[in-house]
Amino acid sequence: MGTRKDRERQEDLWVAYTEMAVGPGHPFYVRVNELLDEEGFDAFVEKLCARFYAEKMGRPGLTPGIYFRSLMIGYFEGIEAERGIAWRLKDSLSLRRFLGIALDEDTPDHSTISRTRRLIDVETHQQVFSWVLGLLADRGLLQGKRIGIDSTTLEASAAMRSIVRGDTGQSYEEFLTGLAKASGIETPTREDLARLDRKRKKRTSNKEWKSPTDQDSRIAKMKDGSTHLAHKAEHAVDLDTGAVVAVTLQAADLGDTTTVAETLADAAIAVAELVAREAELRPEEKPQVNIDGIEELVADKGYHSGAVLEQVKKLEVRTYIPEKKQVGKRHWKGKQGQQQAVYENRQRVRRDYGKSLLRRRGELVERTFAHCYETGRMRRCTLHGRNNILKRQLIHVGAFNISLVLRKMLGSGKPRELNNRAAGLVSRLIELLVNLCKRKDAALPGSGAAHTSPERRRSVKLLCLLRWKKAT
Repeated sequence: MGTRKDRERQEDLWVAYTEMAVGPGHPFYVRVNELLDEEGFDAFVEKLCARFYAEKMGRPGLTPGIYFRSLMIGYFEGIEAERGIAWRLKDSLSLRRFLGIALDEDTPDHSTISRTRRLIDVETHQQVFSWVLGLLADRGLLQGKRIGIDSTTLEASAAMRSIVRGDTGQSYEEFLTGLAKASGIETPTREDLARLDRKRKKRTSNKEWKSPTDQDSRIAKMKDGSTHLAHKAEHAVDLDTGAVVAVTLQAADLGDTTTVAETLADAAIAVAELVAREAELRPEEKPQVNIDGIEELVADKGYHSGAVLEQVKKLEVRTYIPEKKQVGKRHWKGKQGQQQAVYENRQRVRRDYGKSLLRRRGELVERTFAHCYETGRMRRCTLHGRNNILKRQLIHVGAFNISLVLRKMLGSGKPRELNNRAAGLVSRLIELLVNLCKRKDAALPGSGAAHTSPERRRSVKLLCLLRWKKAT
């Protein structure tokens, strides 16, 4: 047995490459690479991003395949920031193998990932997201007929204490100090400022205040009731498979009835592209499920509006949106189109089929938020600017869609879930062996109370463990 020495161990000057530690590779990431290589992912993104790379000038760039895989790791591993992704890549041998980086090569650092993200535009990230949708369609995991839409707030990487006036550039404390002096307080204290602030109505408004670090963030109330600078993420989800068809990032102060048009349009474009792609394929290459286009839209009562229902009806899409509680009687003078759309929507919602769609929306759409922003750790943004956040969000949600394929192949959509399933399988097999041994011992002659002692049970369990190890 050796002992740990206090002095630092001096590394060898030269180490043979064959003697370096090599990770076996995580089985989950091995299957992800097999899936991406089978579909030609690297060739696709390299051709797509060729115009962003110079041939001779500058430092060696990060290849598109490694860049997009690095952002996917943020979802699979639940890492919040790109700096954390870079640290995890440097620390893990299995992730090195996933990215295809040899042991004598350095992993991309935070500045390289950040620079590559700023270099590649939003439209290219959107095309990569559409490529993933084609991957789902080929495996029958996307139909695009029934779409559910919902939104959630993401906390911006900016503090409320840093907001300034949009007209004068004053900070919040300077603004309160000016109000206190105008009211007759020559040298106001913090208590005076707090008391004056509590008496004011509508203390923070997005029309008057803004963040100097993130101009696109807006003051909004979060799910827990607190007030933060935030952005609004909106998902369009296929209610037949749970796949996210479209994702948009909006200003947090915009209502749902304002943002639904853009999200529905992106979903319709994505489905139309898949329909055109399916028409170009040969019969033997067509996916398992045909895609015909969006037929039904399901949302919660925050999206209910006469104008929205009329607009969606013109697109020949049936709506299933519950109504808000109406105070008084509505007047439809000059709004016959909205009246007809509202009445038809009301009838559909009250039927059993409409109620089942609303239950399915609450199950599948909310699940995407939990996977992408809670366990996926993107509830709080670490980037500034809507475009930068949207780039990360598109690949993050695209990784969620890839996890649906892996869940069909492996039974799990994340590496940690795969480990938990394997451990649960081993524990169930051991429990089965223990029960089998107990039954055999109970059938032996002379078995009785003496065999049910704690020492006997421990010996039976030890025997089962030995048999398990021998069998494996």
